[in-house]
Amino acid sequence: MTKQQGQATADASFFQKTFKLRENNTNFKTEIIAGLTTFMTMVYIIFVNPNILAEAGMNWNGVFIATILASVIGTLVMAFSTNYPFALAPGMGLNAFFAFSIVLGMQVSWQVALGIIFLEGLLFIVLSITNFRSTLVNSMPMALKSSISAGIGLFIAFIGFQNSGIVVADPATYVGLGSLTDPDSIVTFFGLLLAGVLYALKVKGALLWSIIAATLLGMLPGLDVTPSFDGIFAIPSMGDFTSVAFQLDIAGALNLGMIGVILSLLIVDLFDTAGTLVGVANQAGYLDKDGNLPKADKALLSDAVATTGGALLGTSTTTTYIESASGVSEGGRTGLVGLTVAVLFLLSLFLMPLVGMVPEAATAPALIVVGILMMRSVTKINWEDFGDALPAFLCMVMMPFSYSISDGIAVGFVSYSILNILIGKKEKTNAMVNIVSIIFVLYFIFLH
Repeated sequence: MTKQQGQATADASFFQKTFKLRENNTNFKTEIIAGLTTFMTMVYIIFVNPNILAEAGMNWNGVFIATILASVIGTLVMAFSTNYPFALAPGMGLNAFFAFSIVLGMQVSWQVALGIIFLEGLLFIVLSITNFRSTLVNSMPMALKSSISAGIGLFIAFIGFQNSGIVVADPATYVGLGSLTDPDSIVTFFGLLLAGVLYALKVKGALLWSIIAATLLGMLPGLDVTPSFDGIFAIPSMGDFTSVAFQLDIAGALNLGMIGVILSLLIVDLFDTAGTLVGVANQAGYLDKDGNLPKADKALLSDAVATTGGALLGTSTTTTYIESASGVSEGGRTGLVGLTVAVLFLLSLFLMPLVGMVPEAATAPALIVVGILMMRSVTKINWEDFGDALPAFLCMVMMPFSYSISDGIAVGFVSYSILNILIGKKEKTNAMVNIVSIIFVLYFIFLH
């Protein structure tokens, strides 16, 4: 055996021992491709998050660095503590709530807003250590768990159609069909068809290849969807980073007037994360025969630690990403996917011009295909039992309709409890489901 072969064997042994690849029916190549795919579908956040938080008065470059570091730390914690292929980053929707509702709407400084995120993270850590969050996740009826997975599929596909311009806003009907001859739409349809062909032929890395091919197509004259190439390397500024890092105002966040804001964030983040974990875990086949998620406590604690760490670094709530499903669909099954995503995020600190070349129209097909794959869970719903069918349907469709995973889950929980009690099947519910349903009703009345 040559020295190089010996080193390769040692490397393989390290990854096998750390991530238990064989036990999870995967291999090094599959996990790396899955990690690349997940990264490509969620890397938009390193540009979108600074754009949103800059509206709150934060330094764009500082938030750019904080977004990447929060994603790296959160994803690594998840990878090594759970060995699940889940990636984390500052959450969309939650960042808009931070900038437009808390800072601009309530006239709270962004430093105090970061303090609120930090305190929310600490509460999450306490709830995770006491197993409240894992008990909540595992107490969900199987009908809701299946509908959450399908609902996230619809939601993520809807985002893909939006990003491509195929679905647009319409003042009369709220949504409508965009121009199918628009360059973004052409690039998206090309990527979608290519991904479909590659999936049908069972080609490994189908989503990744479709993203790369669509990006290249977008460079053609007349389309010009892909941003122009402007170098490869860019060195981040430490001064920009320190302008947002560790600038949180915890004392200001402890003001009694902030309690409602903290509770609102807590509820939204709690069920947003729970829904994502259940949905992606269901797709990956992690749920046991009783529909429970093994290591749910560790996964939720990782998410809580990421939120707290992100606030210290200077960004809004860090959470588990539904785009993790794209890596799972490529066969990713272990924390090696997360390690790959984290390394790529870290590299993007210095490769910002190169990473920025991938347009949303090129990643949109991956989101749509993942949506298709996640819809398979509807077959696990008992459509003959209306006590399951109605809540499952409402949970599923309300996610894209309300543009919120947590709101979809809320409607699902409340309707499940009320309907099954009314039709005399209260044994199908449990104390946790009923308590959460009451909390959601109060949330809609007083905090939503």
